Amino acid sequence: MNLQRPNGNDATGTFNRSKSIVPCSGLCSRCVDGCRGNCEVFKATFRGRELIYPGPFGDVTAGGDKDYPVDYSHLNIQGYALGAKGLPNGEVGTPDNARFPNVSTECAYGWDSKVAMNVPIFTGALGSTEIARKNWDHFAVGAAVSGVTIVCGENVCGIDPRLVLDKNNMVIEAPDMDRRIEAYKKYHTGKGEILIQMNVEDTRLGVAEYIINKHKIETIELKWGQGAKCIGGEIKVNTIERAMELQKRGYIVTPDPMDPVIQAAFNDGAIHEFERHSRLGFISEDGFMAEVERLRALGYKRITLKTGAYGLRELAMAMKWCSKAKIDLLTIDGAPGGTGMSPWRMMEEWGMPSIYLHSAAVEFAQILESQGERVPDLAFAGGFSSEDGVFKALALGAPYVKAVCMGRALMIPGMVGKNIDQWMKENNLPKTVSEFGSTPEEIFVCYEAVKEIVGAKEIKNIPLGAIGIYSYSDKIRVGLQQLMAGARCFNTDSITRNELMSLTEECAKVTKIPYLMECGREEALSILKG
Repeated sequence: MNLQRPNGNDATGTFNRSKSIVPCSGLCSRCVDGCRGNCEVFKATFRGRELIYPGPFGDVTAGGDKDYPVDYSHLNIQGYALGAKGLPNGEVGTPDNARFPNVSTECAYGWDSKVAMNVPIFTGALGSTEIARKNWDHFAVGAAVSGVTIVCGENVCGIDPRLVLDKNNMVIEAPDMDRRIEAYKKYHTGKGEILIQMNVEDTRLGVAEYIINKHKIETIELKWGQGAKCIGGEIKVNTIERAMELQKRGYIVTPDPMDPVIQAAFNDGAIHEFERHSRLGFISEDGFMAEVERLRALGYKRITLKTGAYGLRELAMAMKWCSKAKIDLLTIDGAPGGTGMSPWRMMEEWGMPSIYLHSAAVEFAQILESQGERVPDLAFAGGFSSEDGVFKALALGAPYVKAVCMGRALMIPGMVGKNIDQWMKENNLPKTVSEFGSTPEEIFVCYEAVKEIVGAKEIKNIPLGAIGIYSYSDKIRVGLQQLMAGARCFNTDSITRNELMSLTEECAKVTKIPYLMECGREEALSILKG
């Protein structure tokens, strides 16, 4: 098993000098006095706490790279030559109607009031990190024209430089939140939605009241955590004035910008950035139920919950309480996760990996159902980036999982499209792009499809990152149609756990998906002996 070595990683801008590494520590087997670097211990010697985070902040998203004993690659997808499920009006499959383009990838989530999406994917929470802020228009417009949900993450109001608070420290103007909501709504096609995530700081600032009163937002998301970390949301700021401003708003800011020693170090040029942290959330059943009722009283149609890679106790609490509270969607995010700003060692070493956590969620859902309790709609998150991963998540979690939450995978096309736009303006397209042309119409295979959605006049206002996200979503859609057709599942509700097989006995033990040499064995033997 190739586990991650904890002393050099591109995410922290570090590397080992030697090819011979001590497995347990990640240190070079020979540490030479006079070495000029650049392992993590070397760099931490003079940059200290900066080595906790991947960087450079605002320009990267990072994903943990620890190799776990079992992951989704240890599942394979079944293909069938007999029968078809999920065809319209209960039709029997034939070569003429059971064609892969006829597969419906639409899905829906919600307890009573459903939200439909064109593809069973939606964005992870794009909150207060700089990479989310500066790329928001690409992300939001891309999700809107693709007909999928976008989650606007925590702390967006709290870090807005133009935020206006009343005498009770409650939001009365939040221009960046306004911009984010309006960007999505302008191109919303009727599928998917924008939902706003709320943490401890957002609750104190009255974000829920602001967004429903001003923007009539229908869905709000409570947050217990995420797969990338077990600590509150974090960003970096690079001026001491900004650090002081956020501290005055009630955030935890480290190092303390009010400390004269820190101020002196900043003036010396030794310290050139500060971290803004959210408080840890603490949950209780009574508190959770009370908050859900408070939000419903404000007028929200749907309430969702995002939880992180906690252990079985917290998973059970989330599922049981969401059932009792009639939560519309529970997103379960496994380790190691991706991030715009999380402690790197925490990403690598904390929490339950996705497939273990998701397998336990299915087991717990079955227990709730056997007790006569309704299981809320679920979404799985934690390292998905392709159509096969989406299919496996839907199948492993069937019939409870309705969609997959994607973090970095849905951000990358937005950033690539934005950069293509910039490269074209600079006449500096890389060969990987210019081989397809030199104009948006030539480069983006889905340009005309987006033009059809928004209109010939409006297409010039669509950021190219949005067209990138549409193209990526279309790739997921078509690839998913092909996999589903091969498994003879012609809509997402027809996908079952029988569509998977475990490649190893350990995977079978974790997932309860049978080992491939046992899948369908009884039926096969009955055919042979019949």
